[in-house]
Amino acid sequence: MLPQIAEIQRQLEGQHYVTDRAIATTIYLAMKLRKPVLIEGQAGVGKTEIAKVLAAALDTDLIRLQCYEGLDANSALYEWNYPKQMLHIRLEEAVGEKHDIRQQEAEIFSEPYLLKRPLLNAITREDQAPVLLIDEVDRADEEFEAFLLEILSDFQVTIPELGTVHAKHRPYVVLTSNRTRELSDALKRRCLYLWIDYPDFDKEVRIIETKVEGINHVLAEQVAAFMQVVRRIRLSKTPGMAESLDWAMSLMALHADHLEPESVTETLGAILKDRDDVSRLAGSRTESIVGELTTLDEDGLRTQPPQIAQRVDKELISR
Repeated sequence: MLPQIAEIQRQLEGQHYVTDRAIATTIYLAMKLRKPVLIEGQAGVGKTEIAKVLAAALDTDLIRLQCYEGLDANSALYEWNYPKQMLHIRLEEAVGEKHDIRQQEAEIFSEPYLLKRPLLNAITREDQAPVLLIDEVDRADEEFEAFLLEILSDFQVTIPELGTVHAKHRPYVVLTSNRTRELSDALKRRCLYLWIDYPDFDKEVRIIETKVEGINHVLAEQVAAFMQVVRRIRLSKTPGMAESLDWAMSLMALHADHLEPESVTETLGAILKDRDDVSRLAGSRTESIVGELTTLDEDGLRTQPPQIAQRVDKELISR
């Protein structure tokens, strides 16, 4: 491993983000080549968190554009402050000042009246390059995705009233996607690609122990193993790492130091976010999973979840 990649991994873990060589290498290449990185994966696996910890590690600003259906260029790039423009005109009329129309237009369509949205804000930073997070880009329309292509290629934008604005410091760009729709090849070509899957047992234990202050090793292992079982069962919504952390903190709030059927049943709402999923796992199935996990040692917790999940899944299907 290059020392620069090892340093990036060290910096990310210094921000309490448990990473691996693939993630650190992709971030290093994105910084070295100054290319955007597109991160895909299931919800709750830590895609957005990469941008946050990268900004913290670089000691720079994080600028976030949250995508949604119907997002347009004005909302993402800039808008004119129409109330302020109208107030300026009214004040001039009130004091009887008269200006040439072109001069008045130049005044009200100048930078003081410009509302910078996330994309323009990232491009016009004067001090240092920020981290630009374009979150859940797959939720935006294909038209907006096409609009992003010029921004990500040249990091410049043309404002008709002001001219072309070039990025003084090219931002570090992270795009995330939950794959609710397929992104275009044109967008993917402009980016480095990183897929983040659900963590394996060992990584999940490390993440839980890093993020949940005061948790003991036994409970962290049992939580990780239980989540490994649940993710292998066919559910409407598979829980991610975010749910693991919420659940571990919920158990800590209840002063639990190991899994018990009663505490697990009471806190299933921290893991499962679908009524049918809760109904299917609650009761005897939860007791069965907990009973098997609490009898296993560390090696068993690491290796047995697939078999336990298969047995539970067969029971669910048979009903």
